[in-house]
Amino acid sequence: MGTIMPKKLLFIFNPHSGKAQIKNNLMDIIDIFTRAGYDVTAHPTQAPMDAFEYISKNGSEYDRLVVSGGDGTLNEAVKGLMTFTPDKRMPMGYIPAGTANDFAATLNIPKNMLDAARIAVEGSEFQCDTGRFGDRTFNYVAAFGAFTDVSYDTPQGTKNALGHMAYILEGIKRLSSLPSYDVKIKYDGGEIEEKVFLCIVMNATSIAGIHNKNKLLDVNLNDGLFEMLVFKHPTSIAEIQNVFTGLLKGDASSDAYCIIKSSHFEFECKENIKWTLDGEYGGDPANAVIDVIPSAMTYIVNNDTVISEV
Repeated sequence: MGTIMPKKLLFIFNPHSGKAQIKNNLMDIIDIFTRAGYDVTAHPTQAPMDAFEYISKNGSEYDRLVVSGGDGTLNEAVKGLMTFTPDKRMPMGYIPAGTANDFAATLNIPKNMLDAARIAVEGSEFQCDTGRFGDRTFNYVAAFGAFTDVSYDTPQGTKNALGHMAYILEGIKRLSSLPSYDVKIKYDGGEIEEKVFLCIVMNATSIAGIHNKNKLLDVNLNDGLFEMLVFKHPTSIAEIQNVFTGLLKGDASSDAYCIIKSSHFEFECKENIKWTLDGEYGGDPANAVIDVIPSAMTYIVNNDTVISEV
């Protein structure tokens, strides 16, 4: 009678994400994986892009990938998996450990690390769309304009000490000097040309810890479409108030912004624009192209949660 080989699990974790809480939970997490029947390899990231490099070089040897860290670490993991052909991409579980953890909130993955670890080995598979920005991939958001550099410009020590409040405080400081961009945007079936201060292309229900509770966006994580919010540049305090009033009320017809669903976006600007991809610096091209890659990733989510439409 042949010996049954244990399934192999690769656990990639960022030891510095959030308040480094992984250090207090590491052994219990590995124990959960082992009890679920996995032979576990644990790899703490050593530098930026280490998760990407380790997964792209070694990931094909494993049956399951679990990642712990912030949105940036998750972004690296997806980049690594996207180097494989679709039939070679293993399912991925996620244990959130960063400051905002927007994508974990979208997938309804709990903040408790041990609960998230159990879901990573006991949950259900869920296919999710992924974004392509030029030759790069992103999980849930590509954005430019006001506040979008807060996540990567705020020092890690400040984020660890203050948590989500660090983003809020930094954002408040920027309100008095909103940028302005003259942008032409093409999308499925149309185009717009506007002076904007913020543009967000997303496949999520939470951005910077702010949730889509009022259903402003009709988000479906695997419909092959991303949502784009284009915020027109305000010329007065009253117009700034209109932006926040519309968002709080869930008003999809506000004159302060427009909402567009599309599988393809093209951006043209006369100046270079700094983009953020999943909270990390994404370069500063004057022209950019974003495409949706349908059902590119398979995540492990809670068995009791339906998240395709949120």
